[in-house]
Amino acid sequence: MLIKNIETRIKINKIVSIASISFALGLVIAGFVFAYSLVKDSRKSIYVIDNGVPVLVKQTDEMLNRPIEFKSQIELFHRLFFTLAPDDSYIKENVEKSLYLIDDSGKKEYANLREKGFYNQLISSNSMVTIHTDSIKVDLEKMRFMYYGTQIINRKSSLLKRKLITEGFFQNIIRSPNNPHGVLLKNWRIIDNSEISNQQKFNAL
Repeated sequence: MLIKNIETRIKINKIVSIASISFALGLVIAGFVFAYSLVKDSRKSIYVIDNGVPVLVKQTDEMLNRPIEFKSQIELFHRLFFTLAPDDSYIKENVEKSLYLIDDSGKKEYANLREKGFYNQLISSNSMVTIHTDSIKVDLEKMRFMYYGTQIINRKSSLLKRKLITEGFFQNIIRSPNNPHGVLLKNWRIIDNSEISNQQKFNAL
């Protein structure tokens, strides 16, 4: 009887020991999993400087934001390429920034406009050129875009508005300081730049 009691106690002790060890291991594993999840979440938290003030933001899945980045890149390129002042160095600086976002088709259009004397006319007439983006259509399957906007040429004697419709393709590339969205525009061309209106200015005497 005594032997049976001893065997029973030994079995109970073994069960209690195994249960204790299992529970401890479970706690350790749960602790590792929880710590890993905290580290993973912390990596998704980044600070963005807004007017000198650090603002905490959360990263989201890259593919969810990609269509927005595509449109942002297209808008940024057109704004840099077509925002011009009667200053040759300003024109070159803006165009050079825009050419980091596009393949050789951008350089060809820039050379074409220079050959036509477009930039010299702007400087000689002291004109300002800006654009307004109306809409951007993106085909994610074909990686193709259509840009619809209005080009405004502000001269001393007139305010000229032209339609601006362009098309092209885009591809994903490695992000860089000169191309933070990691998007390269390709085979870009202007398909409509016709005049909408030409409003004459009347200077007061």
